[in-house]
Amino acid sequence: MACSPILCHFTFLHLLLLLTTLYCLLINALSSLQPLCRDYESSALMQFKHSISMDESASSDPSAYPKLASWNASSSDSCCSWDGVTCDEDTGRVIGLDLSSSFLRGSIQSNTTLFRLVHLQKLNLADNHFDDSQIPSDVGLLSMLTYLNLSTSSFAGQIPLEISNLTKLASLDLSFNFLELLEPGLTRLVQNLTDLKQLHLNDVNVSSTVPEILANFSSLMSLLVKNCDLHGEFPTGIFKLPNLQFLDVQYNEELSSYLPEFHMRRSPLKSLTLAGTSFYGELSNSIGNLHSLNTLDVSLCNFSGSIPTSIGNLAQLVYLDLSINNFSGSIPASIGSLAKLVYLDLSINKFSGENLSFLGKLTKLSFLSLGVNIFKCEIPSSFANLTQLDRLYMNSNQLTGQIPSGLMNLTRLTILDLSDNLLQGPIPESISQLANLQELYIDSNNLSGRVKLDAFFVMKNLTTLHLSYNHLTLLTNRDYTNAPVPKFHHLGLETCNLTEFPDFLRLQDELLWLHLSNNKIQGPLPTWIWNMSIQTLFELDLSQNFITGFYHHPLVLPWGGLAVLDLSSNMLRGSFPVPPPSTLVYKVANNMFTGEIPPLLCNVSSLLILDLSYNNMSGIIPQCLGSETESLKFLNLRNNKLCGPIPQGYKNGTQLTKINLSQNQLEGPVPRSLANCTILESLDLGNNHINDVFPFWLGTLYELKVLILRFNRFHGAIRNPKSSLAFPKLHILDISHNGFTGKLPSGYFHTWTSMKTIDVNQSTSYGSVDFARDHNNYMTTLSNKGVQIGYLYVLNVFAAIDLSSNRFEGKIPESIGILKCLHSLNLSNNNLIGQIPSSLGNLTEVESLDLSRNKLSGEIPQQLTQLTFLAFFNVSHNHLSGPIPRGRQFDTFENSSYEMNSGLCGDPLAKKCGNLEASPPPSNLKQDDDDDSWFPIDKTDWIVICMGYGGGLTVGLIIGHTLTTRYHEWFVSTFGRNQKKQRKKNKSRRRN
Repeated sequence: MACSPILCHFTFLHLLLLLTTLYCLLINALSSLQPLCRDYESSALMQFKHSISMDESASSDPSAYPKLASWNASSSDSCCSWDGVTCDEDTGRVIGLDLSSSFLRGSIQSNTTLFRLVHLQKLNLADNHFDDSQIPSDVGLLSMLTYLNLSTSSFAGQIPLEISNLTKLASLDLSFNFLELLEPGLTRLVQNLTDLKQLHLNDVNVSSTVPEILANFSSLMSLLVKNCDLHGEFPTGIFKLPNLQFLDVQYNEELSSYLPEFHMRRSPLKSLTLAGTSFYGELSNSIGNLHSLNTLDVSLCNFSGSIPTSIGNLAQLVYLDLSINNFSGSIPASIGSLAKLVYLDLSINKFSGENLSFLGKLTKLSFLSLGVNIFKCEIPSSFANLTQLDRLYMNSNQLTGQIPSGLMNLTRLTILDLSDNLLQGPIPESISQLANLQELYIDSNNLSGRVKLDAFFVMKNLTTLHLSYNHLTLLTNRDYTNAPVPKFHHLGLETCNLTEFPDFLRLQDELLWLHLSNNKIQGPLPTWIWNMSIQTLFELDLSQNFITGFYHHPLVLPWGGLAVLDLSSNMLRGSFPVPPPSTLVYKVANNMFTGEIPPLLCNVSSLLILDLSYNNMSGIIPQCLGSETESLKFLNLRNNKLCGPIPQGYKNGTQLTKINLSQNQLEGPVPRSLANCTILESLDLGNNHINDVFPFWLGTLYELKVLILRFNRFHGAIRNPKSSLAFPKLHILDISHNGFTGKLPSGYFHTWTSMKTIDVNQSTSYGSVDFARDHNNYMTTLSNKGVQIGYLYVLNVFAAIDLSSNRFEGKIPESIGILKCLHSLNLSNNNLIGQIPSSLGNLTEVESLDLSRNKLSGEIPQQLTQLTFLAFFNVSHNHLSGPIPRGRQFDTFENSSYEMNSGLCGDPLAKKCGNLEASPPPSNLKQDDDDDSWFPIDKTDWIVICMGYGGGLTVGLIIGHTLTTRYHEWFVSTFGRNQKKQRKKNKSRRRN
């Protein structure tokens, strides 16, 4: 039945309304659903999942989890709902993939299906482990990428050039892999990436300059290129980029530049890190305009000058490190206004000043280092306000006064270093309040008083304690069995007036480092020491005590990890103990050990330094010290009673750099296998019974600087070298007191390159000259009829030739004048004839010149007055004649320099020059064939030392034990405290 028009119209309206409602519901439902990803993309993701494995060790982030575990192609879920996958809301295409920290492990192959996701805009694979595989070149197919992060994922090899095709990239991070960018280079990589906001290449081996075009990247916000082997001049325009917030170029040693003026009204720069580069110059006052800066690190650079006061304007600064530069002057008090500062390091500069109290305003500091500067003040009482401090370093300054009790308010301190200062007074008893302290360094001061070691045991966390080199008397209990004692790792108790081994050491089983040297410990080592820290002990120094022996020591010492053992300068007797196989440095010098060197020592194959000098060891040297100890660098067996031949069989590749076998009873020839010691720097075989000709074959040792053959039975003529490169670096040659004959070895004068030219790059540092303590310096001895003559010299500074007491004959060649770097020349006690060559005037560095006891004739050349550093001069016992030169150093020499030359006249001799009568013929001096010396005087110890004199390094001759009057007067007049006054008296005496 047909409906009425009114009813039909009503039904149509309801139907239309119902359809509209359903449509809206459908639209809402569809909008709440994830877009459906394409099948080929879902398949590509699943294929990638099956090509890679999961390993929890592959990611280091604590929040890491296996994102791929949620991927399941068989489920009804779209891949757009999978962990780490992002799809475009309209198209459903995969545009983002974040698989960072997902435990992924395995190689990324060139055919990986990831690169089928050509609509990817973001790809993050950071913090995984891809087994040193290369970044596939197909990454260049992802032309839509704006974000690429492959950092910390064990990629390796060359970065593919195809990345430069990703022109839409805004962020590129390839940091912390094993990558290199040698070809095509950084410029080619980034020249098309002009939209970059972030460029992070930390630890990538770039090995190139920083391209100037980066200064045009106006969008750049973050440039992190730490440790990339960058070099050359860094473009200063990069500092002025309008959006740059983070700049890190640290640890590119050859990268240099300077900081420009910062005149931007609102610079966005937040972090500036230049540490470990070659940046130079001064900090401009305009640095105070960087109002957003929270981190400034220019440590280990070449900056100089003072800190501008404007640095106090950097109100946001949290981290400030200016350490290891050449900054000087006072620290501006404006630093005290940096209220947010947490970290402040000004160490290893040349800062000075007498007021540091303003630093007490920095109440948020957790780290403060002022060490290795020139501060001359007391520790400010205001430091008591720094209650957040975790570490405080004020070492190596000139701090005075006492340790303030206010420091005991810093109860959060874990490290306190006040060492190497001028602090006085007692150690505060309240130091025990520092309950969290782990490391305490107060050594090398002037602290005094009696200290109970128990006071430090209250600090339960204390693992490092250094009290050495003060004026303390350390008191210890005899029984710590029931007392709580911290587990120490490092203990420095040198020079603490200890008379016995502290009993608490028997309870220590975690010690790494124990120094008890320079005390008064007497008697034998206690038996419990062999059970102390057996598993951990790395370094043990018991030197310079009065230890007499061992109680039942094991044949091989028990510390399995021991690297350094120093028992030197004690009163130890018997046979010395064999160190464990792990030992690197073993010193037992200056004791009373007897017997033979035990063959078990050959098992210590890792030895670098072996010092058995100044004992009573006998027998032969084990052959293994020549053929089996391939790691040995320093061997010192000096002053024992060793006999037999020098070990043979030195192999190619041996590491020996210094050998001292002097003052023994060694026989036979010099082993030719020493020529295999290609890095040998010094060889001392003096004072033995070696019978050989001159070992010319040692001239092939390019690094040899010192050769001592004195007091042996060497003989024969020294022929000219076969090579023009013989002994090119030789600084010290001593072949005195032998039986060498023929003419002086003038052919070698042309090959001794290091004695002809001063190398400004050579080290000129001074310091200890102990053989085993400081291997840049060296000590050996000379002697006269068995009396010791000590040479102290710096290998690369001091140059000397001693050819004395041989049977050389003929003239002194003029060519000796080319050895312009000589400091000491001794040709005495030979059969040399002819005139003194005027070319000796070219030896402008010479400080000691001895031509005595020869048959030289003629006049003393006037050119010798040019030797302005000459401190010792001797031409006595010759046939010289004519006037003695005057002026400069020649006004300081006494009669003894010229005696037994009947033809000489003039000051200081009594014989005046004028109408000289014929001089009587000189008496003939006969040298006994069996006599090693012409010297008729009493035995005298001569010690050659380095002293400051004039503008250079002077070698003085200090006369020892049996001083004759003339040498005593010479020494006082040359080096005495009243040196100038004495010389004036001498001149006055001569005039009268």
